[in-house]
Amino acid sequence: MILAGLCACQATPSETETPADARLTVGFVLVDGVFNTELTAPYDIFQHTVYHVDPGMRVFCVAPSLEPVRTFEGLRLLPDYSFDNAPAIDVLVVPSAEHSMDSDLDNQELIDFVRERALTADYVMSLCDGAFVLARAGLLEGREATTFPSDRETLQAKFPNVRVHSDATLVSDGKFITSVGGAPSFEAALYLTEVLYGAEKARGLAGGLVIDWDLAKIAYLEFN
Repeated sequence: MILAGLCACQATPSETETPADARLTVGFVLVDGVFNTELTAPYDIFQHTVYHVDPGMRVFCVAPSLEPVRTFEGLRLLPDYSFDNAPAIDVLVVPSAEHSMDSDLDNQELIDFVRERALTADYVMSLCDGAFVLARAGLLEGREATTFPSDRETLQAKFPNVRVHSDATLVSDGKFITSVGGAPSFEAALYLTEVLYGAEKARGLAGGLVIDWDLAKIAYLEFN
């Protein structure tokens, strides 16, 4: 079954009333083997901004082509755009995938796309082993980061110029946000919405998904 709706933007009142160029665009990078949680958790948070802020975010998925992408858990997703025709991206999100630590790092098309779009994005976020893709693209050189707990040593060994932290579920260094993934993928997205829209809006977004959100209770690190 192809789940076309998951990665497609649905029209809302705020979307029809607000000029498209006034909305922050959020582009999720999809490759085969992407993990469901690292995609859908932040996708839910960012998409639901349309009900809490005006203008809300415009969220979409980008893949190497417009062919269906199969997640690690078996869902089949239709990308909204390919690497060739993707619009401008204000928030670039790189979820973890099955091969984020190995063969995806040799996918030059993927690495080039992430590197080029990160240069013009306002924020760049990775979930779980998506940090390996950012590192391969040279985006984490000399920066602070984290990744899936059992993969931190590997990230440090592969990319010695990245300072990998083991005492935080998310690390924010300038415009780069890295996260341990899994359930805390919600936290990474809520953190950015709080940065962008304030604590009250972030709590409203969290409440809609029955999440008890309090940034003070999250193990995060910030670097400027």
